Amino acid sequence: MTPRNFSSPLLKGHGLPNFKEITPVQIKTDIPILIDNLKSKFSHLEENISELLIKEQPVTWEIIMDPLYEIGEDLRWSWGIVTHLNAVCNSQDLRDAYSSQQPEIIRLGNKLGQSQLIYKALSELKQNGKHNLNRTQLRIIESEILSMKNRGVGLNKDRKMIFNSRSERLAELSNQFSNNVLDATKTWSLLLNHPKEIEGLPKRALETMAIAAKEAGDIHITDKTDPSWEKGPWRVGLDMPRYIPFMTYSKSRELREKIYKAFVSRASKGTLNNQEIIVEILDLRKQQAQELGYKNWAEISLCNKMARKESAVDELLEELRTAALPFAKKEIEALKEFARNNGSKESSDLAPWDISFWSEKLREKLFDLDQEKLRPWFPLDQVLNGLFSLCTRLFDITFEQADKEAPTWHEDVRFFNVIDRTGNKIASFFLDPFSRPSNKRGGAWMDECLSRHKNKEGEIVLPVAYLVCNQTPPVGNTPSLMSFSEVETLFHEFGHGLQHMLTTVEYPQAAGINNVEWDAVELPSQFMENWCLEKKTISEIAKHWETKQPLPKEEIDKLRKSKTFNSGLATLRQIHFAITDLKLHSQWDNDDPTTPDQIRREIAKTTSVIPPIPEDQFLCAFSHIFAGGYSAGYYSYKWAEVLSSDAFEAFEEVGLHNEQEIKFIGERYRNSILSLGGSLAPIDIFTKFRGRPPSTKALIRHCGLK
Repeated sequence: MTPRNFSSPLLKGHGLPNFKEITPVQIKTDIPILIDNLKSKFSHLEENISELLIKEQPVTWEIIMDPLYEIGEDLRWSWGIVTHLNAVCNSQDLRDAYSSQQPEIIRLGNKLGQSQLIYKALSELKQNGKHNLNRTQLRIIESEILSMKNRGVGLNKDRKMIFNSRSERLAELSNQFSNNVLDATKTWSLLLNHPKEIEGLPKRALETMAIAAKEAGDIHITDKTDPSWEKGPWRVGLDMPRYIPFMTYSKSRELREKIYKAFVSRASKGTLNNQEIIVEILDLRKQQAQELGYKNWAEISLCNKMARKESAVDELLEELRTAALPFAKKEIEALKEFARNNGSKESSDLAPWDISFWSEKLREKLFDLDQEKLRPWFPLDQVLNGLFSLCTRLFDITFEQADKEAPTWHEDVRFFNVIDRTGNKIASFFLDPFSRPSNKRGGAWMDECLSRHKNKEGEIVLPVAYLVCNQTPPVGNTPSLMSFSEVETLFHEFGHGLQHMLTTVEYPQAAGINNVEWDAVELPSQFMENWCLEKKTISEIAKHWETKQPLPKEEIDKLRKSKTFNSGLATLRQIHFAITDLKLHSQWDNDDPTTPDQIRREIAKTTSVIPPIPEDQFLCAFSHIFAGGYSAGYYSYKWAEVLSSDAFEAFEEVGLHNEQEIKFIGERYRNSILSLGGSLAPIDIFTKFRGRPPSTKALIRHCGLK
């Protein structure tokens, strides 16, 4: 066995990683050492298990589950750092290092998941442990057994080799898909030189675009505080802080069309073309599922989710589609009429690049609301203060910034500790809030840095979370001024973080988000979004960054009234994504001439009120299902939104102004949804909190679809 170099920052295996000391060269050198060590540990475990089985001696939890966890945690700690850095500090050298080691990581995972000795021991432990293992332990074992079945433990040697080869190829394709989306996003931009080209754009967007022009070398600016946003040039791009404001406010329909077409065709042509990758991914997934005895990938995906069957998902999505479609049709007609009344020549033929623009104009008209002008009331620090205050009210925890306690991967990153009512630290988290389109993948996410568990000395290791967003960065001396949508995103990811950080489960395999069914994992995140406009919370997060004055009540009322604006269109959009994902993984067949894009366009006939344009190759950038964990599971957002809306309704029922009752229910929510993680089935945990099974009524009401 190759000796493990514990002085290496990548092989330490415990504590907070020293990110800046981890280099691509180290990854290529140290990950093979890690793999050799883990293989040796696993072989030793198999030898012990084999001896016990031969002697017909009982296999206990401590004999098999504890060593399995230690091996898995060693792998997760080291490779998790590499994966994290690949997402937030992406470079060609790091990509190469990641890609060079990924196949061996996949092979190691297959080795761990396909051991017939371990499978037999787990099966016996489950059978014999029904009388001496608790409910959580049995659930963990059952999940492990199902996972091993789905990783090919029952295949013979030849079939296993083919299965493993496909697994490696799928991982390679997903990584390539993600890189293509990142590259296509960051390499496309458009230089604007004339004031007419930026007519209608708010100052904040122009500042961001002017800085992008400077960074691209289009103009020499000695200081970022220089008022170049007024003079230009400006460089618009496809990253969210530049793309969304342009599509929302630009008066140039010609430029909106050009930029929209560039956005929806990302990674669909040239050297960054994901179309063939999509076909290969879908084909390999179907082969893998059928190899294991399933009909298709959707079936294998759903076997460990709350929904269990495709018919249950279809029923939910159809219920929401039926509710949303009439509203969406009315909403698009209202946009056309409004555009026509305001002299728009395109009103009779409203195109996709017109929707955001005219929606914002109509929103301003109906509610006298200009969301861009509200940014000064949502500086990041103030939003964080209000978010922390909400968590104190609901969950009796406080927060302290502790940047000097932890190494970070970028100067923008902050570090916080979570403190309980007795003054003890119970968790921590990193916050990486700002967009960096050149080396940070888009979107927002929460991930584990450290999970809650007992180390070998019997000490509790406190959970630490990564919270990553891509919001508008600071400009010069002006702090990050958030859009309300960015505020909701931060609350969303923090909800995930709370479930990770506030867990009390003693078994790390089921602590936090671990062992939580995928279609329930969005419950805590979407739950937190509901609080953004709650009276006390909005009064605390919305204060002007310069004057410290609160956001006027009339503006808050406008935000509340506009909450369900175009809700039909928004709901239908998510339904379209969810059905497309599900049908691609259940109906698509490589022998059928119908392409994935054609399937998506057929679905659009009943899930869209404006059909996708020919250039729209949305699937080529659908990273959630082709480079993330949502394959045949994108419906989870809507499934969990049912749960989260119903959970929030428990607070509404006692009155959001009733602080004593809110505190009481908040404690109950913490002690069930947030605390119990994957220790029980989600339906049991939800029922424990709510006192009954979930209902769609609250979601439909919150969306205004009735």
